[in-house]
Amino acid sequence: VAQIGSVYAGVTNLTPENYDSATAGKSVFIKFFAPWCGHCKAMAADWEKLASDFESSDTKLIAEVDCTDDANQGICSENGVQGFPTLKYGNAAALDDYDGGRDYASLKSFADDKLKPSCSPFNLDLCEGEEKAKIDVYFAMSADELKTKIDAVDEIIAAADKKFEEGLEELQNKYMDMVEKHENAVEEEKEKKHYGAIKAVLAYRKSKGEKSTEDLEDEQDEL
Repeated sequence: VAQIGSVYAGVTNLTPENYDSATAGKSVFIKFFAPWCGHCKAMAADWEKLASDFESSDTKLIAEVDCTDDANQGICSENGVQGFPTLKYGNAAALDDYDGGRDYASLKSFADDKLKPSCSPFNLDLCEGEEKAKIDVYFAMSADELKTKIDAVDEIIAAADKKFEEGLEELQNKYMDMVEKHENAVEEEKEKKHYGAIKAVLAYRKSKGEKSTEDLEDEQDEL
């Protein structure tokens, strides 16, 4: 199978231009990463080795997406990527989270056992019952009808994302307000009680050999 492009040798680099064609009919294992991410760099060699193990597979694909590339923001946001590296697997249109080990042995074992073809429009022979009936319904629709349904869900997701971001911003503002009030209260109390001057006098006395009761007790405990 020819490589469609790579960041590391042998690792397919997915973009909006090749995502559908590269993943069609395959069970995928995708690493969403950022080039500056230390953990991403640490596992890069193992991910490259894993990709080379399956480079000739017609049913499995080991790939990656650079989420710092503006062109890939849609792919990363649609898949709920919030940190790096994020590993996901399964049907490219509905990925599941991978929470296993990130060393080569763990990744290889998982890919061998879990990356298997599943029911999809590309693998109808694996579909049966309700799953097949559902896909048949959508096959009966036009491309415009399918796009309309997808757009409707995207709008709901966008609204939910916006609400989340607004809520997060509100919490951030509250946090910053609390921090400011706390710092002001601390500084006000220190100034009111001449905290700095008192500490300076105590430091001076200690420099001259004078010790507080607490200092003497600490010395006694150390004996």
